[in-house]
Amino acid sequence: MGRYRVTVDTGGTFSDFVYLDEGTDEITVAKLPSTPDDPSRAILAGVEVLLAKGVAPADISYFCHGTTVGTNALLEGKGVCTGLLVTEGFRGIYEVAEQCRPHGAAIFDIFYDRPPLLVPASRTAEVRERVSAVGDVLLPLDEDALRQTVRALGAEGVQSLAVCLLFSFLHPKHEERARTIVAEEIPQCAISLSSEVVPQIREYYRLSTTVINAYLEPILARYIANLEGRLSAARVTTPQKYIMQSNGGMATFAASAKKAVATVLSGPAGGITASVQTCRTTGYANLVTFDMGGTSCDVALIKDGQPSVQNRGTIEGRHISLPMIEINTVSAGGGTLARVDALGQLQVGPESAGAVPGPACYGNGGTEPTITDCNLVLGYLGENNFLAGRMKLDAAAAHRAVESVAQKLGMEAADAAEGIVRIIDVKMQEAIKAISTMRGHDLSDFYLLAFGGAGPLHAARIAAELGMAGVVVPLYPGVYSAMGLLMSDVKHDYIRSRIGGLAKTNSADVGRLFDELEALARQDLRDEGFGADRITIERSLDLRYAGQGYEITVGIDFPLQADSLQNLRRRFDETHRQMFGHTAPDEPVEIVSYRLRGIGRVPEVKLPKFKPEGRSLKDALRETRTARFAGKMLDCPVYFRDRLDVGVQFEGPAIVDQLDATTVIPAGHSARVDAFKNIVISARGA
Repeated sequence: MGRYRVTVDTGGTFSDFVYLDEGTDEITVAKLPSTPDDPSRAILAGVEVLLAKGVAPADISYFCHGTTVGTNALLEGKGVCTGLLVTEGFRGIYEVAEQCRPHGAAIFDIFYDRPPLLVPASRTAEVRERVSAVGDVLLPLDEDALRQTVRALGAEGVQSLAVCLLFSFLHPKHEERARTIVAEEIPQCAISLSSEVVPQIREYYRLSTTVINAYLEPILARYIANLEGRLSAARVTTPQKYIMQSNGGMATFAASAKKAVATVLSGPAGGITASVQTCRTTGYANLVTFDMGGTSCDVALIKDGQPSVQNRGTIEGRHISLPMIEINTVSAGGGTLARVDALGQLQVGPESAGAVPGPACYGNGGTEPTITDCNLVLGYLGENNFLAGRMKLDAAAAHRAVESVAQKLGMEAADAAEGIVRIIDVKMQEAIKAISTMRGHDLSDFYLLAFGGAGPLHAARIAAELGMAGVVVPLYPGVYSAMGLLMSDVKHDYIRSRIGGLAKTNSADVGRLFDELEALARQDLRDEGFGADRITIERSLDLRYAGQGYEITVGIDFPLQADSLQNLRRRFDETHRQMFGHTAPDEPVEIVSYRLRGIGRVPEVKLPKFKPEGRSLKDALRETRTARFAGKMLDCPVYFRDRLDVGVQFEGPAIVDQLDATTVIPAGHSARVDAFKNIVISARGA
């Protein structure tokens, strides 16, 4: 037997598995129901699928997991009891936050209320100490007072403590001493130091990020320990066990357990990694990724082969100041529920049926209609075709669920189902517009890359209504995020905030600080088993015009040359002009933060390229099914995805079935299969 890589992306409804035989490059996939009470149970079941085929546990040489454990705990408010230590006189930083409402609809919402604080004022305590804005100690740490404060927090049942002292990114010793004292007074308490989690300027964002880490760390650490135990019990003992991070790279189990806040976009980040690979291999440089699963829809923009990355983001109104792929998420998935409210109006979402009980058609006790039930009623899904026939859907139950809403609306079930799908489509279109047209991008230049279990069902209609170039459906759309986990490298981000005028900074000073960060990165990656030939270092600087309240990150090449900083200034001006439409070449520029990314390269996985085998379209025909398109029931062919040959073309309406997803080609559209076995859909005449 060969050596295997195993990746798993845990979703709200299904857990997706990809198995790669490194000897033959053969890829196989599986989808199993998620186990929300303990996601590691579903993961072990997926590993056992491979072991049942005769693969020895010792032959699993690599394991990577995209997890929603931290994300769900944050969204559902189910983190641990957390306390907060701040510098005396600054306990209001967390409550005051940005002092403003978020952008968008919240500005006009008279009932708007900020999300509740993860640490209430009653568990926020002050520490007698003070460090200046240049890192000098103005007031030494009062250790005796701190011990009394920590004991009081322990008496309140605090399980995790965030420590965020003023300017600790310049002088971390007070935070480090506080950790020692907390460990002595509350031995079982988890501790998150802002000087380690995110050592950079801006107190509120550093504090918010550290609080979220403290809130989630014990939960993720327990989960990872439980998963490690299950894998060990199954004799899967490879040291190459990773968790996907929000920045599009992996981290070891141990590193992820310490920095839980870096995993809040763990699941969808894998799909973006796979999408970048699709850009490289297929030549589709501009993509909008469209990942529609069971509970949510995640969209992101890739321009010229590169995803949009932000150094600060929000999750349900909570600020995280870490590098992360820019992903827009809406509550729209196959399990999204439709209801008629007290005013007789149809409401679709944001509630989801989840994995339990799931859609009514799953036969697990669900009675309310979901998007999946509607797609079954409309004929897009077949009773016997779901998961390649391994799971039978209950069409009668789906019809009853949709009918319960249709009767309240005074319409036929099929009309109600089409209306429900139309509403969810519009919600997802708005999510796409938010990252594209609202930022000046022309969607006619972009293809919609559709994946997730439900993405290919909806993508063609959405792309046509948005005027996009077309749709690309990859070979394994339903497990595409898990595919991305195969292609990810280990990535660690490091930052140091040191404010200084660019013109007054010399190359030697810049080089010394980057050398310090590089030494940390290389040591961490060496400890994780990467040789010098597998380590890559990327450097960048956060720059701003003096007095601005925001920065722009600009990459910098090493080794530095005599004119490197002058060239950096010119590139900053040009980037500012591209982003904001103006520049100020005569204004002084400041360096705010130094950023370094250490990358441990894993062996590359290339998407396979196929040659035509001479099969006709008729060879792929499975059946003919009646489905509803634009209010009309039409007979349309249903094809087996794995029998569609390279180069074959066909017209809509048509449906393509496979194990992990179903693709709908509406009337008025055509489809072709390219050399990578992607299905490329376009509106006829486009």
